[in-house]
Amino acid sequence: MIAIENILVSDQVVEEQFVCDLTKCKGGCCEDGDAGAPLEVEELAHLNNFYPLVKPYMTAEGIREIERQGKYVYDQEFAWVTPTINSQICAYGYKDKQGIVKCAIEQAYNDDKITWKKPISCHLFPIRIQKSKNGETEFVNYEPREDLCAAACKLGKKLKVPAYVFLKEAIIRKYGQSFFEILDAAAKHFKAAEKVLVKSRRR
Repeated sequence: MIAIENILVSDQVVEEQFVCDLTKCKGGCCEDGDAGAPLEVEELAHLNNFYPLVKPYMTAEGIREIERQGKYVYDQEFAWVTPTINSQICAYGYKDKQGIVKCAIEQAYNDDKITWKKPISCHLFPIRIQKSKNGETEFVNYEPREDLCAAACKLGKKLKVPAYVFLKEAIIRKYGQSFFEILDAAAKHFKAAEKVLVKSRRR
């Protein structure tokens, strides 16, 4: 565990290797799960403000669900989440010609229509963040889906890209540049120490 102030980062975040392989998983994390994408409280205002600009990128089914359920819904387990269509694909999701699930919010952002990229929980996946009961500590865990993310884990190992490096932009967006630099330094320190230990065992 790496402790950076009140944030505890699982060793797996820096040790495991991961690179999304959309050609294999087809963006399945956007349609596989018990609820929609978890939302931070401040992100509810983003959905309220930006929805008119995101709407043109959405499917007819997604729009109908937003009109029926609202721009976000409350889940007993995950708190505020995005609505889903028939408890499957996120209402803000759509499939491209290759059958890959894309995000209407992110597409609006990429087209410079809005200034919010997408829910931070989506951007950080497969990192999941949980708060302690008193809300004073955050736990940053590495939680890929065993089957769905198998290709991403394989590609990460092939390219030798640690999960935290693949998620650099998202981590900086969530915690800031200095946090990432501290995390990166800790990861490199542990890796160097591991190499020394391996060499000593070979002697």
